[in-house]
Amino acid sequence: MKVYYDTLHACSEEIYLAATDIGLCFVSNSYNEMIDWLTKRQASEFIHDQDKMQPYMEQFAYYFSGEKQQFDAIPLDINGTDFQMAVWQELRTIHFGETCCYSDIAQAIGKPTAVRAVASAIGKNPLLVIIPCHRVIGKNGKLTGFRSGLALKKQLLALEKTTS
Repeated sequence: MKVYYDTLHACSEEIYLAATDIGLCFVSNSYNEMIDWLTKRQASEFIHDQDKMQPYMEQFAYYFSGEKQQFDAIPLDINGTDFQMAVWQELRTIHFGETCCYSDIAQAIGKPTAVRAVASAIGKNPLLVIIPCHRVIGKNGKLTGFRSGLALKKQLLALEKTTS
C-alpha cells in the first residue's frame, strides 16, 4: 500500500498528514509516530507528494487559520475495532468550540461503564482534528491526555474558542 504525506506548520507545530489512495489515514505532530503507525499498517511506500495531499492540506490550513470550523466531506481511510469506530464516530459529533468528558462519550455509545475503554480508544484515534479527540476533557474540566501532547491540545481548544 502506498501512503502519501505532507506537512504544514500550525499551532507552533509541524503537522503531518498521511493519505492512501482511499483517503486521509493519519494526522500527527510527530513524523516518527506517523512512520511507526504506517509501518504497523504495512504501508509499502511513504511518498512525500504535495499534489496528492493538496486537498487535505488546504482544509487543514483553513481550519488552523480560523476560516473553517468543520471539514468538508473528505475521503477517509480509517480502520479500528467496532468499539473504536463507535467512539471515533461519536467524537465527530462534538461541535467546534465545545468539549465533553470521557463519561459523556461512554454514555452516548451505550457503554456507560466503559470510560477507561473509551479513553483508550480516544488515545488510538489516528485522525487528530478530523476526529476531534482534543475536545474531550476530564470530568473536572481539566485537560487530560492527548497523544500529541497537552500543549497542542491546549492550542487547539484555544483556537476553537477564539474563532467560534
